[in-house]
Amino acid sequence: MTRSKNFPAPPGNIPPPAHATNTADARPDAHNIAGDCAGDAPTPPSGRLVHHPGLLAFLMARTSSSFSSCVQAVAVGWQIYALTHSARALAMVGLAQFLPMICLTMVAGHAADHMNRRRIAMTCQAVEATSALVMAIAAFGGWTTPGMIYAMVMVFGAARAFEMPCQQTFLPSIVPPHMFPRAAAVSSSLFQAAAVTGPSVGGLLYGAGAGVCYMVCALGFGMAMLGTFLLPLRNMARARQPLSVSMFMEVWHFMRERPDMLGAISLDLFAVLLGGATAMLPVYASDILHAGPTGLGLLRAAPAMGAVACALFFVWKPLNKHAGAFMFAAVATFGVATIVFAFSTSMPLSIFALAVLGAADVISVVVRGALVQLRTPDSMRGRVSAVNMLFIGSSNQLGEFESGMLASLVGPVEAVALGGAGTIVVTLLWMRMFPGLRRLDRLDDIHAD
Repeated sequence: MTRSKNFPAPPGNIPPPAHATNTADARPDAHNIAGDCAGDAPTPPSGRLVHHPGLLAFLMARTSSSFSSCVQAVAVGWQIYALTHSARALAMVGLAQFLPMICLTMVAGHAADHMNRRRIAMTCQAVEATSALVMAIAAFGGWTTPGMIYAMVMVFGAARAFEMPCQQTFLPSIVPPHMFPRAAAVSSSLFQAAAVTGPSVGGLLYGAGAGVCYMVCALGFGMAMLGTFLLPLRNMARARQPLSVSMFMEVWHFMRERPDMLGAISLDLFAVLLGGATAMLPVYASDILHAGPTGLGLLRAAPAMGAVACALFFVWKPLNKHAGAFMFAAVATFGVATIVFAFSTSMPLSIFALAVLGAADVISVVVRGALVQLRTPDSMRGRVSAVNMLFIGSSNQLGEFESGMLASLVGPVEAVALGGAGTIVVTLLWMRMFPGLRRLDRLDDIHAD
């Protein structure tokens, strides 16, 4: 399944960020080409979260971007399958989005650590809005081709490769540590709500035509750009460093010295690479469940429904005991739910299996997010986030490619079932290879070394 990987984890001992000392510093500086530092706008006297400057803008940007991406995924998947009726074509969509990501990840991470993060994110969101607008015009004109869809997806993948490492740094930079837990919970709930409503709305809008879907996406990415512009990030000059192999090796050594972090990220990669069924949802909705585009929207929304329920549970009861064991159990459950979905011919059972899959995914995301975000100093957060996003993108896009290609050889049901079994096998192997991760207990003890 396509994973909602930006679920923020509960914070540990995060060093207090530097606060802006000048109100002008809290506004976008069009003339400052330096990067955004991990500083905050001043905390207002009120302790209410909604009164914190910048949080609403961040939530608007993140939620709008997530919602638009989900609507676009439904439109792309259904449109390419309607044009080709080929599982291989669905696989190529995943590959087209993955290739720019793998080529640009480290460059994007370096840019996030040494350039203006806000400006990079806004530029990427503008590119996403423009590409969606072009696809809308093509759909209304009736001259959309599979090649045009692949090109748009590649442009979108390139933009996301630069946007996501920057966006990952924003929330710790605009809220102080004592507000971070509640801010993370609210952000995650809205993100998952967008993931629930986006596919459903996308399926409904597709009934009026793919052009309508793409127009909504263009508007949503435009709103995300506005929200990013309004973020009260303090700009501070950073020493520019040239892109070099040593910069990449620094990140590699950093992660090698933290096997728990490496184990969590790689488990996520291989489990979803094998267990991903997103590419097959149009096939299931059309040929197995006979549910049409509305049914496709429901299937895409089902994992997020489970994720929302699990996220709300964590707001009430944080995962702060036996976190590693819960993570491995959750990934195994992810595999079992994938197998159940593979053999289901009932729409309610399929939705339930996908909801369980989404709930299990949240547990893995919480543990991985805590390890990545809270053990990384801000000076490396862009590059480490880029590597993390590469692993996420690999599991999503390559998972779709793998599922589509395997389905073209053995059939969609067999492909999804084999992927779920592979996820269980990987879980057992990683439990043996990373015993420290298995013994990980409290997430609130995690802190940057």
